[in-house]
Amino acid sequence: MEVKDIDRIIEMAWEDRTPFEAIVVQFGISESQVIDIMRKELKRSGFNLWRARVHSGVSQKHAKKRNPEISRFKCSLQRTISKNKISKR
Repeated sequence: MEVKDIDRIIEMAWEDRTPFEAIVVQFGISESQVIDIMRKELKRSGFNLWRARVHSGVSQKHAKKRNPEISRFKCSLQRTISKNKISKR
């Protein structure tokens, strides 16, 4: 696995609204493999913070636990990008 892929997996794992299922779709790795990558690549304290956040209920990392109204991986407040310009709300 390439360094840029590992960096993106870590980034997606930290994002609360990105479920593990999205990582499976994009990279073909399971939740346990994501945990192994996080354990290997992060400092112990960072890994502990991440695991606590995933299990805190704040994070929406499991699709089954998500609000059924959320049907996509992108935040509804995220700005759209068109022709290299960031549109205003």
